[in-house]
Amino acid sequence: MRSAVRSAIRTAGGDPGDLILLATHRLGHKSLGHDVVGGTAPAVERWLPPAGWRADERTVRLGSGPELWAEASTAVLSWGVKTRSGFAVDPPLAPGRAAQAGERSWLVARIGPVRLREPVQVVDIVVTDRRVALAYGTLDGHPVAGEEAFVVRRDDDGTVHLTLRSLTRAGRGPWRALFPAVLVAQKLYRRRYLRSLA
Repeated sequence: MRSAVRSAIRTAGGDPGDLILLATHRLGHKSLGHDVVGGTAPAVERWLPPAGWRADERTVRLGSGPELWAEASTAVLSWGVKTRSGFAVDPPLAPGRAAQAGERSWLVARIGPVRLREPVQVVDIVVTDRRVALAYGTLDGHPVAGEEAFVVRRDDDGTVHLTLRSLTRAGRGPWRALFPAVLVAQKLYRRRYLRSLA
């Protein structure tokens, strides 16, 4: 379908590169749903969460070795923690491409026959020889307000760890009444995140 539309644009003398998908267009009009951009501080070792948020930090050991480090780093930067936990990213990243700060996406969760689309923006990317991270913030319309970061770090002995940090508050509108149920789902997904790179 997409290729047919691009072909029609080209035939009419237009530039198919100017085509913007409706889902992407809608993302561009959403505001960040939280006021602590960068609050998960993925670049720092010791995290001091901002006051007034439900803060959670968990770390698991993944193993050791340069191959594991490279694989885990690539996965974190390409939404692998989310996609290996049952989410899809829309629009998807091209193979081999890492997410970029400022990019907006829909994280799509399947709950039975229902697809829940969560609008997010990448708020920070960290890439060093010892630490790689992706942090994203929620946009208006997300079930919660807040931020989440996935961090992989490599110790001096080559041991690789995955850390999950999150800041959460109730979302706006109808999601506010469902916040207790959303917190239960969040706990289940956090378990999946921590196992996603094992």
